[in-house]
Amino acid sequence: MSEGRIDRIRTANSMTPEQKKLDSLRIERPEKSSSGARGVLVTVILIGLLAAGGVFGWKNWPKTAEVRTIVVQETKSGGERTLLNASGYVTARREATVASKVTGKVIEVMVEEGMEVEAGQVLAKIDSSNVEQSLELAQAQLASASQAVEETKANLNQAEIDLRRTTALASKGVTADADLDRDRTKVRLNTARLQRQMAEIAVAEREVEVWKQQLDDTIIRAPFAGVVTTKDAQPGEIISPMSAGGSFTRTGICTIVDMDSLEIEVDVNESYINRVEKDQPVVATLDSYPDWEIPAKVIAIIPTADRQKATVKVRVAFEKLDPRILPDMSVKVAFKSGEEETETKSTVALPKSAIHQDEGRDIVWVMKEDTLERRAVKVDTVMNDQATISAGLGSGEKVVTKGPDEMEEGMRVTEAER
Repeated sequence: MSEGRIDRIRTANSMTPEQKKLDSLRIERPEKSSSGARGVLVTVILIGLLAAGGVFGWKNWPKTAEVRTIVVQETKSGGERTLLNASGYVTARREATVASKVTGKVIEVMVEEGMEVEAGQVLAKIDSSNVEQSLELAQAQLASASQAVEETKANLNQAEIDLRRTTALASKGVTADADLDRDRTKVRLNTARLQRQMAEIAVAEREVEVWKQQLDDTIIRAPFAGVVTTKDAQPGEIISPMSAGGSFTRTGICTIVDMDSLEIEVDVNESYINRVEKDQPVVATLDSYPDWEIPAKVIAIIPTADRQKATVKVRVAFEKLDPRILPDMSVKVAFKSGEEETETKSTVALPKSAIHQDEGRDIVWVMKEDTLERRAVKVDTVMNDQATISAGLGSGEKVVTKGPDEMEEGMRVTEAER
């Protein structure tokens, strides 16, 4: 029992009855021990330490960033050595939008997209009713001029007969000289009239030919054999060789492409044009068929450069055409050296954005599970947006093509959704 409680008992024994009643109303409170206060203090300190540790750990916890990756695929290269890689498009040397020489209303279109046509085949017809009437008028005028010539020939023949008769009588002194002069004048007049009418016939014949040509121009024919790629007009529309009336007037019936004239056009950086020459072997790969290597060769280097792009255009011809090759397809070409390589080499094609510079060396960031790994690589060539890597990467690895501005070794990352 505590000393304070003993003192209270002693005091109670000496109290009067009234004081005892008042003392009985007092509420006794337990005394606080020093050990309980120390426990509360320790608990507060522990909670503070845990909170500080949590804040420190949250600030220093490895951050996770989103990245986009590409899976590495190796390409085995052997045979001829590749000097240069470039990209371009399949183009047609013979391609025409077939139009009309005259303005008129389309009454019939006889082609559809994808149809093969022969040279001279009828593609469409234009309303020719007015031209036909003009042709008939010209033919009638020609017939009238021909009839007038026949009449003049008859008059000339009669005038010549009269002149011969008058000349015979005048030699015998039977007729006057005035009659002889009159008959001579008739011959000259009919001769001149006949010559003029013959000229009019020639004019009428030319006019008939003009209207026949205009009638023929209302029939639109294929200028060469090929395939129809677009159909640009429908029956009832107005077509004209020149744009008139805004969008209500067509300027072409269809577009024809000669599939036998397909080739590749490549823009080569002028810094590498010294690696290209005429008749150089080329291997072309269509983006639509990446596993199909198409043999080709350089047929021309256009002798001018594009000042804006700093490139030179190169024409490449296919060794053999194939129905799978279509105009405007994108294609990658590899210019070969013509010399056989002694060993097979593996290369990797990556987007240019995946390659970074670090202290003068080319590096890429490789995603290993959920962390980044810095990898030094050897870049062979860089053309447009593609780079060829010959060392430093293996097939199946994931290379980061787009990520945060600052990346570091061991950084935690996740792959962004496509």
